[in-house]
Amino acid sequence: MDSASTNPPFHKAFKTLMEKTQREREGFDETELVEIEECELPVIDLSPLFEESDDEVAREECKSEIARASKEWGFFHVVKHGISSEVLNGLRIEQEKVFKLPFDVKKNNNDFKFFAGSYRWGSPTATNIKQFSWSEAFHIPLADIMGSTTSTTTGPNNTLTYRIEQFAWDAYNLAQTLADILAEKIGEEKSKFFRENCLPTTCYLRMNRYPPFPMASPSQVHGLIPHTDSSFLTILLLQDQVRGLQLIKDGKWIAVKPNPHALTINIGDLFQAWSNGVYKSVEHRVVTNPEFERFSTAYFFCPFNETVIENCSKQPSVYRRFSYQEYRQQVRDDVQKFGTKLGLPNFLLHNTWCRTSGWKEN
Repeated sequence: MDSASTNPPFHKAFKTLMEKTQREREGFDETELVEIEECELPVIDLSPLFEESDDEVAREECKSEIARASKEWGFFHVVKHGISSEVLNGLRIEQEKVFKLPFDVKKNNNDFKFFAGSYRWGSPTATNIKQFSWSEAFHIPLADIMGSTTSTTTGPNNTLTYRIEQFAWDAYNLAQTLADILAEKIGEEKSKFFRENCLPTTCYLRMNRYPPFPMASPSQVHGLIPHTDSSFLTILLLQDQVRGLQLIKDGKWIAVKPNPHALTINIGDLFQAWSNGVYKSVEHRVVTNPEFERFSTAYFFCPFNETVIENCSKQPSVYRRFSYQEYRQQVRDDVQKFGTKLGLPNFLLHNTWCRTSGWKEN
């Protein structure tokens, strides 16, 4: 099947936005997406956490590495993480299959009951090229799959559903392990917060496809616009070694060198707020490639909508308390109003922030 029938109408949407943007006056800052340095993320071997061993020194060093990377980078790679290659490869294969379906099938969700309303492409609220994402995705509430009474052995989507469920259970267990370690490292070792508030059915999974950008200057077009994640943790499975992920480190954009043996972990907004700014939710983006498509799967470790996020430390709070539902609604409102997410700055307690960080309002 040719790409013209599987791809969303990216070119039409892009052309419309390009004309509206009037690039000479309000288009891209030409310095924004220039050639940037490629760096390797911290790589953490998680085997000491899972092996039956009396080596407490190795276990504690592993925990310290996780906390240090979460504070200094907000991103890190993990190897020997406990999720089998059979599970990861099985999901990769089925994900590519579903994205090769005709655009109309994906858009209308005719054959995928649990995908209802989950397919998206581009950026419907974009008002200029900066806000447009050259990608398509299925953003799936795992409540629709985990523990569902829908059979995973019959129907057109059976294998994909099964593979998603396999990966989601393993990713959930990994996320709980990492969350407990991060809580322990800021003095909350006895906290039951994550096990009580983050369940397999409260999390989300997003399957992404980034088609090649065939026009000039592909580095000036986002596969996914700059953002932070509205989760506690994100576990990212890259399907290939095509470059594209970039993040901010020390005030500048860097390109992440892919690691074929690792999963990518990043801190989300909720963990930054809960840890009172100790762990960093870092802005990141995906840039397009002129020749190759790129696939990824993101698992978002999230709580119940009613869960209240507040400072777990005894230090003065940087952010006001809020529910996850309130946070999600604020993100939706921002996207509708501004075309992009504003995130945690909406929830700053300004007096505390100014006093503890030296921040000044312009």
